[in-house]
Amino acid sequence: MAVEVTMYKSELKPTWCPGCGDFGVLNALLKALKELEIDPKDLVVVSGIGCSSNLPHFLNAYGFHGIHGRLIPVATGIRLANPELTVIATGGDGDGYGIGLGHFVHAMRRNIDITYIVMNNAIYGLTTGQASPTSEKGMITKSTPEGVIEWPVNPVAIALSSGATYISRGFSGDPKHLKELIVGGIQHRGFSLVDVFSPCVTYNKVNTYQWFRERAYSLEEEGHDTMDMIAAYQRAHEWDDRIPLGLFYRTDKPTYEEEDPALREVSLLKQPLGLSEAQGKELLEEFL
Repeated sequence: MAVEVTMYKSELKPTWCPGCGDFGVLNALLKALKELEIDPKDLVVVSGIGCSSNLPHFLNAYGFHGIHGRLIPVATGIRLANPELTVIATGGDGDGYGIGLGHFVHAMRRNIDITYIVMNNAIYGLTTGQASPTSEKGMITKSTPEGVIEWPVNPVAIALSSGATYISRGFSGDPKHLKELIVGGIQHRGFSLVDVFSPCVTYNKVNTYQWFRERAYSLEEEGHDTMDMIAAYQRAHEWDDRIPLGLFYRTDKPTYEEEDPALREVSLLKQPLGLSEAQGKELLEEFL
């Protein structure tokens, strides 16, 4: 049976503002799922809170709409319980790089096998335009009328220092390239970050589609070595005049699921509940 994009669309229509970058992310994800031919029953998409976190509603798959900043623990639990599922987490910069930053770091150092797509628009869109963790220093927003006084977080640099094994950045204005990064992230065994510049056309009038198009360049076209972490760090800190898009770094190492003694033999889903009579007797003899 031929797989079509419509197979992955739910009956709900996206409710984002016209022109929102999240439309491009959804489009790229749909095409990635089509290319990989993932059965909807084997797919679960987890989100937190924010404009971007509505994405699971628009997909024909299992979905979990969690609370602000807590999508990574939920996605981790699902993955550890049933490794036969493809687990994708979708959220925004406020959700993932603010209140959820601690979970983000620990999931990467554990190398949990999930794909994390972050729609990074450098603003809190759902709550109507406050500064987010990725807002640029000096940016004027509703919560910073005299300009942001903090330096923004650097998600790619954080991912490199935290142990993520697939680190990429896309742009919702180039869904074809973004689709390729998402495909690579899903295929990769380990924690995959797909940070996406996804312009907020309503509240961020600085980081627009045109702003990114004037600065973005392709790592692939410049021959970047995706196995060179030092080079990846250098690229991660490029900003202003030139902003890199593409795959920064990729490496292979065992996942948490493969190294945990309780999980590597058989998944939690297939493990028997409770203790056998022999196990119970052994525990009693040990402690009594």
